[in-house]
Amino acid sequence: MTHICTPSDRWHFFRTWASDPFRVAAIAPSSQSLARLITKEIVLANAPVIELGPGTGVFTKALLDRGLSPADLVLIEYGAEFTGLLKQRFPQASVFNLDAAHLGDRRLPITQEAGAVISGLPLLSMSPRKVMSILNGAFSRIRTGGNFYQFTYGPRCPVPRPILDRLGLKARRIGTTLQNLPPASVYRISRRHGISGLIHPAAAASPSSSQL
Repeated sequence: MTHICTPSDRWHFFRTWASDPFRVAAIAPSSQSLARLITKEIVLANAPVIELGPGTGVFTKALLDRGLSPADLVLIEYGAEFTGLLKQRFPQASVFNLDAAHLGDRRLPITQEAGAVISGLPLLSMSPRKVMSILNGAFSRIRTGGNFYQFTYGPRCPVPRPILDRLGLKARRIGTTLQNLPPASVYRISRRHGISGLIHPAAAASPSSSQL
């Protein structure tokens, strides 16, 4: 299944970016090249997969191309303008209109641990406190051996080293695509060997300035 970004998708994305550029970091949906890059390590054994900030569903389509079924996907989207679109396009997927910083809320009806999390969130525009909450919540949902995949337009990992250290995580760049506008890189974030990668939610929400 190949996803073609329609002119209406581009206009929808641009309009949302114009209304809140700090929540939507790009002026257009991600390219198929970036979608293939960020999902290239995903296999059926990783199901279920959680996607954060799916927007118009470009990465979601790429996950389906990797062999996952819509029922294998949990889509966490904060923008109500995108949530309805995702429910229409992927009716068998679990779609939640939710801030990704609340992913660790155990009241969410997500019954299985995920084998991977794919993130389209603009982490560089977020506070360290929120980035920590997102990662802490995500890894509370990821089973042992699972990974968190994040893309960035910047020259280095969008998660600062102090945050990785605090959560017991490590990051590795798995590739860069020049065919995206702007060019983008993808990082695989995983638990360090022998470390759970989780801290108390209150600590994640209130990191001290000296540690960050």
